[in-house]
Amino acid sequence: MHVITFASQKGGSGKTTLAGHMAVQASRAGAGRVCLIDTDPQGSLSDWWNARAEETPEFVHTAIASLADDLAGLEGLGVNLVVIDTPPAITETIEQVIALSDLVVIPTRPSPHDLRAAGATVALVEAAGKPLVFVVNAATQRARITGEAAVALSQHGTVAPTTVHQRTDFAASMIDGRTVMELAKAQKSAQEMSDLWGYLANRISGDRQTFLGAHAAARPAKSPMVPTRAAGAVG
Repeated sequence: MHVITFASQKGGSGKTTLAGHMAVQASRAGAGRVCLIDTDPQGSLSDWWNARAEETPEFVHTAIASLADDLAGLEGLGVNLVVIDTPPAITETIEQVIALSDLVVIPTRPSPHDLRAAGATVALVEAAGKPLVFVVNAATQRARITGEAAVALSQHGTVAPTTVHQRTDFAASMIDGRTVMELAKAQKSAQEMSDLWGYLANRISGDRQTFLGAHAAARPAKSPMVPTRAAGAVG
């Protein structure tokens, strides 16, 4: 089982949107059984999942104190991927989540303030000895600062080759529990999500085809740990 965590000290970086989109895209790409965990007290990811009509990805309500045990339990139940959203602050919660992660994704908007704020998150990930990936998010098409941001971030870690551009598609889809992949007229945004997931899948698995294709069998029934509806964020 793989655990991908989305973390950023800066609020509004797009963690929740990307976490939800990557979980859905992973399911659509045949990554097997995918679960979401929301550790942000605001519960935005939980709210999105509660509004979602589709049964995948699944949602797990847990607590930080039992997170390690619950992750082990999910692996035993046949879960292949867990995607975790975190609060927009450097807290003990984030430290504990990062310590249990296989990969930490740091979404960063291409602005000086966001670039400066990324340092605290990077320090936390490096202290835990975990691999990280920056994702330039909410970029303006053909804006010079987008390229400059990627160059600046590359001095501190790997930058995903896919830039996610600012479009109303993302906000529109998240309102009712969907993603841009599930909108008829959001092909560009959907392609970015497909490309980004493909890259992240490569990062967490040495053999992408094994990870994406080996679990494409029928989805198992939901476990007792996965509620029909999300009970909220981690307490």
